[in-house]
Amino acid sequence: NLKNILILLGGGLLVGFGARYAGGCTSGHGISGLSNLQLPSLIAIVGFFIGGLLMVHLFYPLIF
Repeated sequence: NLKNILILLGGGLLVGFGARYAGGCTSGHGISGLSNLQLPSLIAIVGFFIGGLLMVHLFYPLIF
């Protein structure tokens, strides 16, 4: 279905942009950064979590 393909494509682009902007992906910050007690990784993980919650509560009801 075209709608699902566009949603997946848009989500992939946003994840790629976010990983580049944050200086790493969620797994990299969560595993490597937090195990080294790096403050920027903690801030990134909190931001990823808040962003995920906002997306689920604001946009999920509009799409489905």
